[in-house]
Amino acid sequence: MASIPTLDVFILTFNAAKREINIPVFARHLYNAFGQNATTLPELVVISLQEMAPLAKAFIGSYILSPYFQRYESAVNIAAAKFAAEEERRHHPKDPPYTLVTTRNVGMTGIMLFARDPAALHYLQGTEVGFGAGDMANKGAVGLRMLYKKEQNGSTVASTELTFVSAHLTAMEWNLEKRNKNWESIVSGLVFEDPKAIAERLLPMRRTLQDSDDSEANEALLQQGAAEKALQDISIYKPSSHLFVAGDLNYRLSKSSPASDATFPDINPESPNHFAHFLARDQLTKEKAAGRTLHGLSEAEIKFPPTYKLMLSPKSRPQTELGRIGDEEDDMDQVEWSWALHRWPGWCDRILFLDVPPWAQDATGDAKMKVTTYNALPAVRSSDHRAVFLRLQVPVIEPDKLAPSESAYEAELSKQPVDPRIKLPYPIDFQSWEHRAMVKKWECTIGWSMLVSQSKQAITVFVTVLVIGLGTWWYRSR
Repeated sequence: MASIPTLDVFILTFNAAKREINIPVFARHLYNAFGQNATTLPELVVISLQEMAPLAKAFIGSYILSPYFQRYESAVNIAAAKFAAEEERRHHPKDPPYTLVTTRNVGMTGIMLFARDPAALHYLQGTEVGFGAGDMANKGAVGLRMLYKKEQNGSTVASTELTFVSAHLTAMEWNLEKRNKNWESIVSGLVFEDPKAIAERLLPMRRTLQDSDDSEANEALLQQGAAEKALQDISIYKPSSHLFVAGDLNYRLSKSSPASDATFPDINPESPNHFAHFLARDQLTKEKAAGRTLHGLSEAEIKFPPTYKLMLSPKSRPQTELGRIGDEEDDMDQVEWSWALHRWPGWCDRILFLDVPPWAQDATGDAKMKVTTYNALPAVRSSDHRAVFLRLQVPVIEPDKLAPSESAYEAELSKQPVDPRIKLPYPIDFQSWEHRAMVKKWECTIGWSMLVSQSKQAITVFVTVLVIGLGTWWYRSR
C-alpha cells in the first residue's frame, strides 16, 4: 500500500483580552514556535482568536476589525520571513511566504487562515453561531471548511477536507453546565449550509414514510436516508472531513473560586504542587470522558502550565528619554507573571482534533494524526492568557475514504458510544441560520450605539446630524 501524504498544519489559539498585540513580540514568539521540533514552515497556519477587539467594534465587524486582523498578519509574515531567512543561510530550500486566505469573526471570536500555497485550497465555506446574552456573539464560535489538494511535481497526488472551529465558551468557575450547553449550540447550530433547505426535503420524505404500513422499518430507513446524512454533512462532524476545535473553552479546575489558603500549581518540576498534579482536576477532561462535551475529540498530552489567569508584573520603565527609544522592542524580554489569586488557574485555552476513524484506518494503512508539538507561547503584556499552539501532520485522505461505507456505518451504530461522525450527539437546529441573521442585525445596531456613546467627538457629530435632520423635517413640514 502506498504511503499516505501528510499536510503540515499549525493551529494557534489566543484570548487577546480586547487589546491589540505588540507585533514584534508576537512575531518573535511565533518564530520560536515554528521551530519547535521542525525545520520547515507549516503549510497551513490557522489562528483562533477570542476577545480579539472591544465588544462595540466586534459587533460592528467588517472594516472596523481590519486593524486587529492586520497585526496578526504582520506578526505571521515577520516570523515566517525570519524563519525562511535562517533556513536559507543553512542552505536549506526556502519556503514560500504565507498568503492570508480569509478572516472571519462572530462578535469577538475570530479565525484567520494562512497558506503557503493558497491555490491548493478549494470550496472554502464559513459559518458562525452566537450563544452569549440573547444569543449574541459576546460568546460564540466561527468555522471554516475547505478542500486541500496536495501537489507534488506540479500534479495533485491527493486531497482532503478540513474543518476548523474557533470558539469562546462561557466564563467563570461555576458555569460548567453552561459551557457544556455552549458546545451543544456549536454542534446544533454551527452548520455550513442552511438546514432549513434540507428540512424541506426531509419533511416530505417523513410524511411518505409515515403513511406506509411498517412504521419501524420506515423510521430506520429515515435515519439512514439521504436527508439525514445531508444534515450530518453540514455539521462540524461531517464524516468525510478532518475536524479541529481551538479556543478559550474556559474549563477550569473547580466549580467554585479558590479559598484564601488554596494551594496553587507550581511550575517547579521538583515541587509536590507541580502543575501536572492538577490535571486530574481539569473539568474538560472529566466532562469529555463523561460524554457531555467535545464528543469524540482527542488532545495531545499537556506539558505546559495552566494558561489563565495570569497576573503580570509591572514593567520597569527607563528613567531617561534616550532609554525609552525602542521601548516596544525591549518588551520582547520575558514577562514575569504569577497566578491571580481570585481565580483557579486553568487550562482554558485548548486545541483538540478528531483522529482518523477506525473504518478509514483499515483502508489507509493505519494512518493517524501525528502531533509535532503542543505547547504554550510565553506570556505577553497585553493579555492575562497565554496563547496555545498545536502543530501536527494531517493525513491527506480523500473524503470518500474518510467517509464510512454502508457496512461500516451499520457496524458503528451498534457501538457505545457512537462515533459523532456516525450519529450527532445533538440534533441540528433547523432555525440556526435564520436566527443568527436576525440577531446579527441587533448586534450591529448595539455596536454602533456603544461606539458612539464612548466617543465625545462621535456624540457631537451624532447630535449635530440629529439637530440638522429635525430642523430640515420641521422646515419642510411648515
